[in-house]
Amino acid sequence: MSDSFEKQAALAAASILLETNSVHFSPDKPFTFTSGRQSPVYIDCRRLISFPRARAKLMDLGAEMITRNIGYESLDAIAGGETAGIPFAAWIAERLSLPMLYIRKKPKGFGRMAQIEGEMKEGARVLLVEDLASEGTSKINFIQAIRAAGGQIAHTFVVFHYGIFPSSVESLKAEGVLLHGLTTWHDVLALAHERGSFTDPQYQAIKSFLDDPEGWKAPAAG
Repeated sequence: MSDSFEKQAALAAASILLETNSVHFSPDKPFTFTSGRQSPVYIDCRRLISFPRARAKLMDLGAEMITRNIGYESLDAIAGGETAGIPFAAWIAERLSLPMLYIRKKPKGFGRMAQIEGEMKEGARVLLVEDLASEGTSKINFIQAIRAAGGQIAHTFVVFHYGIFPSSVESLKAEGVLLHGLTTWHDVLALAHERGSFTDPQYQAIKSFLDDPEGWKAPAAG
């Protein structure tokens, strides 16, 4: 993928996240990840499903990124992770003219006990699509489900990659899976700062978290 396309895609995606108010900031009452980590910032990609033109642009960029990085004939199916990844997987599958699947977090517990819905042929090369990647741990369950069902997976695509936790890339790489994302917190923060979207204290608080997420602490009350 050329640097120019990568930069343009990152800028366009960051702009859409800001325009749709998908960026949330709360340093005094931080957000908590599923891992228990606290953060003064949060990206809500679920909001994007309510903005048809914005999401269409994002999915066009995503499809272009996928074909550039992975190839036109290197995939057999697109899988969305429950629940946030499902709509994005459907839109990507439509653009790439590929079958779509979705993966439950765990088998549904009755009937066929299926964890993967849709038809996946033995040996199918599957792309996992999710809304975002923070620390990368949630993707492992879906990757294992694809492989347990006889599929192959070497790539995952997200609209937003936090880009500040090395583990998000390393844990997936250890599974033999490459992470592809349109934009990161660094892209969003740079654009927001350029546009004056944050006050100086807000900008500094976010930057301090991005620079040292492991050591970041919420400001003391009072």
